[in-house]
Amino acid sequence: MGVLIQIQGAEKSYGEQMLLDDAEATITDNVKVGFVGRNGAGKSTLLRVLLDEEELEKGEVIRHPNLKVGYLRQHDPFLPGETALDFLMRDSGQPDWKCGEVGGQFELKGKYLNGPVSELSGGWQTRVKLAALLLHEPNLLLLDEPTNFLDLRTQILLEHFLRGFGNAALIVSHDRAFLQATCDHTLDLTRGRLTMFPGKIEEFLVFQEERRQHELRENAAIQTKQKALQKFIDKNRARASTASRAKSKSRMLDKLQTIEIEADLPTASIRAPIVAPRKGPAVRTVDLAIGYPERTIASDITIEIEHGQRAAIVGDNGQGKTTLLRTLVGSLETKSGSVRWGHHCELGVYAQHVYSSLDPKQTVLDYLEAKAIAGTTNQTILAVAGSLLFRGDHVRKKVQVLSGGERARLCMAGLLLGPYNILVLDEPGNHLDVETVESLAEALLEYKGTVIFTSHDRHFMHRVATNIIEVRDGGARNYNGSYDDYLYYVNKEIDDDERQRSPSRSSSSKGAPAGASAQRAPMDEKKLKKELKAIQKTVVSLDQKRKEVNELLMQATDPAEALRLHNELKAVEMELGEAEQRWLELSAME
Repeated sequence: MGVLIQIQGAEKSYGEQMLLDDAEATITDNVKVGFVGRNGAGKSTLLRVLLDEEELEKGEVIRHPNLKVGYLRQHDPFLPGETALDFLMRDSGQPDWKCGEVGGQFELKGKYLNGPVSELSGGWQTRVKLAALLLHEPNLLLLDEPTNFLDLRTQILLEHFLRGFGNAALIVSHDRAFLQATCDHTLDLTRGRLTMFPGKIEEFLVFQEERRQHELRENAAIQTKQKALQKFIDKNRARASTASRAKSKSRMLDKLQTIEIEADLPTASIRAPIVAPRKGPAVRTVDLAIGYPERTIASDITIEIEHGQRAAIVGDNGQGKTTLLRTLVGSLETKSGSVRWGHHCELGVYAQHVYSSLDPKQTVLDYLEAKAIAGTTNQTILAVAGSLLFRGDHVRKKVQVLSGGERARLCMAGLLLGPYNILVLDEPGNHLDVETVESLAEALLEYKGTVIFTSHDRHFMHRVATNIIEVRDGGARNYNGSYDDYLYYVNKEIDDDERQRSPSRSSSSKGAPAGASAQRAPMDEKKLKKELKAIQKTVVSLDQKRKEVNELLMQATDPAEALRLHNELKAVEMELGEAEQRWLELSAME
């Protein structure tokens, strides 16, 4: 496997923060790598270094002579009045038929291909940029938060594109579902160090936590032994008869060293408002039309949301999700029809226009005191502020110096201090890092009130949503199914469309692996029992091997050895799964 990029001894800092500290990593061809780390860790900085837009203070980046990088641009590279087809031809130098063919992979056709690109939504413009990338035929893609503000359909199209892309990719993203679907390796940047893990993001997170717990257990055992040795030394070193033994124990104590475990980074710990559970309809719309003075976005909307539900409003960008949300809370007037809230509904709203319109002269503490229920103690306010990382002097910061992420967390803290039994959240994950979003999901699962929300984060939607409202084609409806059912439905639509565009993608089973639908020749009873007995022994043997490798993994202290054992464990588990599947098939034939 060829090496495309090798990072050696990389050092880079901003002020007192060391972003890269003797960092090393290798990216090979045909491998898709998910690049993860906390906000501000230095991921985007490293991408700029790889693009030759910034220099390292120390170390080097070795590039393969044939390296051809494709970078997903965040700025708009389009000219005024230019169509998507015009841009693709200008940017790539390819003929119109080739640009149209590649654009078709992202559903760019008709007015989306031949109309002004400036009139397309952000998601559709991202599709145009992705088509341009593909036309340049790169062997390494660099994607920095590619799913930001993309609707579900565009995210899935991007996944399909990456799975079909035959070369390497390095993808920075907080979207765990997206990384899980597209990347087979994980690169972690923590405190300046790069760690390449040969597995998907979920496997990496499990491995990371297992390793941390193992190190904590080892340290606890070492500390217990250290205390016992120190106690013996203190008791016996003054006695002539036992001084030599005490000296020997002292040498043993000097050799005992705990594993250095870096202190956990601060993580938000969100607690939802405590409210009494209620029953019956929270909100009902009747023949509702939504939109703006100059145009109607959707009409004939008759939906109902019950108290205690966590209703996710879904749909492609531009279909009217946020418009519906704003109409429900009264920040937009209805075009016609009605919105009726139940009695004693207290609404708490989290939306971009809320945290972008805060009073810049207020401090964090001023804002939270104004939002808190009358009589809330200062201790409670400071505890909620601290749970969202406003600790110590940070509560005296003025709003005008807060980052977008800090303002978002401040608004979230204000909601938690209020009396709200209805939470309306428009893209709550934007500007929040993955740990804060995870904490928010946990809080909403415990919340006894009603939640109405939109989000592009599939992991968050899967965890939180109890029911789905789809906004599409000028209307909105309660979707009868779970979020996973809705994902399946959207994927099927995209697959059907791809099959129509590419009839050569045969649905025949040629070369397909044997599965549930495969037909097996009947076996005679003697052969069946013989194979069943053999497969039972194989299952027992592989299960024992899995336990042994897992035990070695838990004891491993060398990172390279731990990775080797992790890979061996995964291979054994895969083999065991296949053997168990065959055992089930044979058992059914008895």
